[in-house]
Amino acid sequence: MIATLTEVIQGLLAKNGLVFAFLVLGLLLLVSFWVSEKVTRNKIPGVALAILVGLGLAFLGGEKGLADIPIFAGMALLGGSMLRDFSVVATAMGVDLAKVRHAGLAGGIALLAGVLVAFVVGVAIAFAMGYNDAVSLATIGAGACTYIVGPVTGSALGASSEVIAISIATGVVKTILTTIGTPLVAKIIHLDNPHSAVVFGGLLGTTSGVTAGLAATDPRLVPYGALTATFYTGLGCLLCPSVFYFMLKLLLG
Repeated sequence: MIATLTEVIQGLLAKNGLVFAFLVLGLLLLVSFWVSEKVTRNKIPGVALAILVGLGLAFLGGEKGLADIPIFAGMALLGGSMLRDFSVVATAMGVDLAKVRHAGLAGGIALLAGVLVAFVVGVAIAFAMGYNDAVSLATIGAGACTYIVGPVTGSALGASSEVIAISIATGVVKTILTTIGTPLVAKIIHLDNPHSAVVFGGLLGTTSGVTAGLAATDPRLVPYGALTATFYTGLGCLLCPSVFYFMLKLLLG
């Protein structure tokens, strides 16, 4: 009877894969944010912890990660390109251009410089790891921008799942370092006013890292840093798989 009940539950979960995937994701986020708040005292964002756990769980499955296990088949749709790109577009559409203009010239320069410098550093790291094709270099370089820009660029260029995973991991490391390092360097870089917060968010761009880091420094600065950090993701998704990729193609011949 227990075996029959187990089969019924497995069949029910398999038929409602997407709903079950949302449930699993919700529980994962709940636990991750609890650990972030209670264990790390918000020094490591809950989102970053959830991504690290997700990458670990992916090794339990096959080529498609957990989605290769029948009851987790809904993860293939939930983590697929359609919903991912929808989330990116929804985030970009939420940006108020009038507020972006208020950031001034410094905010715009910080955005462009932040994306470019992160991409170049990521490409250098990828090249040092032995990757020498434009697709892999651009994908890992985009991951150094944020862990969202990386997979978006990789999917657009047709990068391998291994390279996309590296790009995500690169972005997660950047987020954690930004979260932990912001309060430590805030006084040194005079991160104590809205203008500097706008520039800071544009230079680093990882929204969760900038938000958590500024919250630990001065909660009043969070909206200003988050503003340009959010726009950074959209800019990275535009430049990395297009302009920056073609620049790499030209450089590599």
